[in-house]
Amino acid sequence: MQDITGAPQCPADTVELRDLVAAFVRDRVVPHEPVLDAGGPEAAATLRQLQEEARTEGLWALPLPTELGGQGLPLRSYAHVAEAEGASNHGPAALGSAPLLDTLMLWRHGSSGVRDRYAERLVAGDMRACYAMTEPDTPGTDPFLTATRAVPGEDGTWRVSGRKWFTSGAADAHLVTVLARTDGEPVDRDGLSLLLVPSGSPGFRVVRALPVFGASGQWEIALDQVVVDGDHLIGERGKALAVAGERLQLGRTLRCLRWLGQAARAFDLMRERAMTRTRSRGPLGDLQLVQRHVFESLLALRTTRPLVYEAVARLDAGLDAHVEVGLAKVAAARPLQQVADAAIQVHGAAGLGPDTALPALFRTGRAARILDGPDELHITSVARRVLRTT
Repeated sequence: MQDITGAPQCPADTVELRDLVAAFVRDRVVPHEPVLDAGGPEAAATLRQLQEEARTEGLWALPLPTELGGQGLPLRSYAHVAEAEGASNHGPAALGSAPLLDTLMLWRHGSSGVRDRYAERLVAGDMRACYAMTEPDTPGTDPFLTATRAVPGEDGTWRVSGRKWFTSGAADAHLVTVLARTDGEPVDRDGLSLLLVPSGSPGFRVVRALPVFGASGQWEIALDQVVVDGDHLIGERGKALAVAGERLQLGRTLRCLRWLGQAARAFDLMRERAMTRTRSRGPLGDLQLVQRHVFESLLALRTTRPLVYEAVARLDAGLDAHVEVGLAKVAAARPLQQVADAAIQVHGAAGLGPDTALPALFRTGRAARILDGPDELHITSVARRVLRTT
């Protein structure tokens, strides 16, 4: 069946895999979303069951390195799969793709001890990791003001103290990569480092959940003189932003792909509603205002996808993609919110309640314009780069 939302042509050797992933998310993950969204022991057990099913069906850890037990799907092919699995917020976790950023970071920039100790366990799903960068009292767009400090000890360890918030998945993470100042003073461009902190360390504490529009998943954490082994430094001392920049470019692109998948899901729900909902005067889709919602939503999807896949192509080729990723991030966040909002309008009161995914999709779309850097940050960054180009 043709994808009316205008997805770019999928590589021939990936079509079947993409379709299998789409069916897995639609038929296995989506029906369990209410349980998974609620969290707790039942959600954990349900997720484990889905992960076992993904392994059994050969869909586990598709983009993860083969050296670590993944299937090594290249980004140019995985991009199409990422859209399909991203149609649900729980798709990447159920299919073992969620640890991609943490695994690649440890594999490329971690010490041999860190790689040997953690990398394969992350891919296998035996451990979970998260990334802590933003702080309560400093602007998230200005990492040079990071207040968290890591002080070297005489025994070769580090002692980390500080506070982080909006740290995704911190409550059940075994490892937390923490951005901390190891040298220099606030505002210095150098002197920031990344340290891999085991969450079971004395002094590490989950302070509170930070629901986003009522949905869980974000957390505030505190570190009080947490002792971290010296070989848990990720990358070079004082050069964290180079590693973080690499991680963020890929991470933002993956989010864009998943947002496209969710926007397409909202579009499908709206289209189905418009075609099947009848009034005394005929189908809802006969109304011109409903037709306008459909048109504007389709236009938003079709004009956004090329920008996202341009970022994918540059990253896959190993080229600088700061401009492309910035454009894609702003562009992809907007249609998710726009299409979800239109779908809610077409559904009426039903679009506000628990019987459809639309409230969750709208919430994700609104949060997308702030998380991973607010729109304003990317707009300014891209414009400055363009204006510097000669």
